[in-house]
Amino acid sequence: MDTIILAIESSCDDTSAAVIKNGLLMSNVIASQKVHEEFGGVVPELASRAHQQNIMPVVDAALKHAGVDKKDLSAIAFTRGPGLLGSLLVGTSFAKGLALSLHIPLVEVNHLQGHIMAHFVEPSPEYIATNPKLQGIDIKHPQLPFLCLLVSGGNSQIVKVEAYNRMQIIGQTIDDAAGEAFDKCAKVMGLPYPGGPWIDKLAKQGNPTAFPFAKPNIAGYDYSFSGLKTSFLYTLRDLMKEHQVDTVDALAEQIPNLREDLCASLQTTIIDILLKKVKKAAKDLGITRIAVAGGVSANSGLRDAMMQLSQPSSCIVHRQPSTYEVFIPPFSFTTDNAAMIAQAGYYKFLDHDFCPIDAAPYAQTTI
Repeated sequence: MDTIILAIESSCDDTSAAVIKNGLLMSNVIASQKVHEEFGGVVPELASRAHQQNIMPVVDAALKHAGVDKKDLSAIAFTRGPGLLGSLLVGTSFAKGLALSLHIPLVEVNHLQGHIMAHFVEPSPEYIATNPKLQGIDIKHPQLPFLCLLVSGGNSQIVKVEAYNRMQIIGQTIDDAAGEAFDKCAKVMGLPYPGGPWIDKLAKQGNPTAFPFAKPNIAGYDYSFSGLKTSFLYTLRDLMKEHQVDTVDALAEQIPNLREDLCASLQTTIIDILLKKVKKAAKDLGITRIAVAGGVSANSGLRDAMMQLSQPSSCIVHRQPSTYEVFIPPFSFTTDNAAMIAQAGYYKFLDHDFCPIDAAPYAQTTI
């Protein structure tokens, strides 16, 4: 008998549903919300209302694309947390109602674990055929154990992964996340929301050494990005004072490639901070397999820097093989999506790790 899992993801501002059949991804549908752009950030009440509008058509589309009838489902996996509580309530309530009506079990998934499990998503031939960006890509799955750099708008963590249900956070941000630093610095520059992709785009045209921003000196494997944001703000403040202007737009008229150089320098600094701790953890723990996950893993600069870790030494005299084996998920599985929730849910279903019907969503938690 086929094992078919429907997964629902609604932790923030993307409504997503996916179907996995016998371990293969059959569909992954995502509805994004544009309403937040004018506010420069996600408005929780608007997000939950949009989820209510989107969830039924998204689930229906996921089932149709997978060629699956709801009566054939084995279980329903859903994101229980962490995330925006109103958004999570929509997905949780829908999952409960559908599971009850079909008399099938519920499987809860931790959103952060889901991001890590994105590395084990195996697209079916049918799914690849309808997603050209996946065609010709060699998707590699890391062997256990491995280290995962989990970076998003709300989290920056180094996780030791020993099994799908055995993960240990060995380092994390003590204040702001890397994604938050990208978005807030972008907002200061007057870039649209979300700012991360805009910084990534402009950074490709800028000088990564134009502005030396502060790097924190935090013990162990933990991160801090609040000082970097302050350094970025003070740099702009001093430049505006020096050029006697009151806005970034006016400053950009006087300094060629200002935003491009700021973005390139900021992105390079954040990547350096992230990878320094990961390499330290890998050396100390003797783990050579390193993966990256979360929304910020879509950043091209971070992906390039990760790939460079897997390259042999370029020194002509002391050429050596790479120390690290690097794993980067396809772009479509980096941001919030239900495929990663389906993958985690599939493993839990095989272990009969089910969720009670009265389980409530949670806004904050760790792995």
